[in-house]
Amino acid sequence: DGVIEDGNSSLDESMITGESIPVDKKEGDFVVGATINKYGAFKLRATKIGKDTVLSQIVKMVEDAQGSKAPVQRLADKISGIFVPAVLAIALVTFIVVLNVKDFNTGLINAVAILVIACPCALGLATPTAIMVGTGKGAENGILIKSGEHLEKAHKMNLIVFDKTGTITKGQPEVTDIISASDLSENELLRIAASVEKTSEHPLGVSIVNQAETNLIRLSQASSFAAVPGKGLKAIFEDEDVLIGNRKLLNEAEIRFKDFEDQIFKLEEAGKTAMLIAKSNKLIGIIAVADQIKESSAGAIKELKGMGVEIYMITGDNERTAKAIAEKAGIENVLADVLPEDKAHQIEELKKSGKNVGMVGDGINDAPALAAADVGFAIGTGTDVAMEAADITLMRGDLEGVVFAIRLSHATMRIIKQNLFWAFFYNSVGIPFAALGFLNPMIAGAAMAFSSVSVVSNSLRLRKFK
Repeated sequence: DGVIEDGNSSLDESMITGESIPVDKKEGDFVVGATINKYGAFKLRATKIGKDTVLSQIVKMVEDAQGSKAPVQRLADKISGIFVPAVLAIALVTFIVVLNVKDFNTGLINAVAILVIACPCALGLATPTAIMVGTGKGAENGILIKSGEHLEKAHKMNLIVFDKTGTITKGQPEVTDIISASDLSENELLRIAASVEKTSEHPLGVSIVNQAETNLIRLSQASSFAAVPGKGLKAIFEDEDVLIGNRKLLNEAEIRFKDFEDQIFKLEEAGKTAMLIAKSNKLIGIIAVADQIKESSAGAIKELKGMGVEIYMITGDNERTAKAIAEKAGIENVLADVLPEDKAHQIEELKKSGKNVGMVGDGINDAPALAAADVGFAIGTGTDVAMEAADITLMRGDLEGVVFAIRLSHATMRIIKQNLFWAFFYNSVGIPFAALGFLNPMIAGAAMAFSSVSVVSNSLRLRKFK
């Protein structure tokens, strides 16, 4: 894996995302090792090698998942723990009874037939074969499931919380409005804001810097930069204190902005994030930034609702902006003004209501919430920390992956239940026939092998899942 230092091209990333359309890559873009260069040429600086590469991590995750036990497998193990001693006892009783009624050979044949027909091979294969095919099918479609347990839990979810920025939205906000609250020009206001935000990695800050670069504005260096989580940032610029952030930040600093409340309200009603800019304890302007929702978000959320899943959106944005975005995505339940450290607490509160809660996020600030949820979904285009904390990773980055993962979980559990029923039913029905002498050990052996083949064949039906 690495970063393009020079050149550009189009890469086939289908082995990672399942998407057949080539993806354009340019200087500074991240490239995954083992993807296919289709057209151009470029120089790459390697950033990850060997076991640290994305492909190696995918292989490891799939292997771990396929080797893990789902909770339902423990049920099969418990049944086997009772079933096997019971079968041994039945075989022994049959041998003793037939020995007294007929002869030694008949008693031995009947007892062996019972042991052969009741061999719980199919019971042992019922769960792991379905888990192996299910997790493999997920990986084939760009959905990495850490273990069989998480695949099983996914079908129980009845409430999912979505992070807003980078999950429901594209995470690439753009400047839409620049409003001066002083005698400064729009470009001068943008110069001050972009010079301060230049050190920030927040998507809103990046959008301001990008707009300044588009306007060909020369930026200066700020000092004493300090981010205030969930509120904004502080810095010293040209020997004056500068604050950029939301109402909370300016209220804490006791900076007045009442005269501009109506303008801020209108921006937020339109789904825009209003960033207030203060210099030397005085409001000097407002820059509004908007983030478009992903094309797949509304459709995926509609599908999830159709499956009976309750949907929430969680964000640090103010309530008006959050509701405007939620309305576009078709979400009624909104948790707004939530600080990063409070996201996990909100998940815990929802779990206390008796719900099986899923969380979908992409950032470092989402990691505690992803870990707190019953099932955490990380967007593969997000941070490594989020992916490490999550149970399921969506490599494509769109929300259709959540729908597919839940549907795959339902299908896998349906196959497991079918396998367990038929394996147990088959063994239970075969024992009386063997005990009464209607099955000799050879026929019992063939029938036992057929039951194992039928269970494996039933699990393989998941390969056709779409």
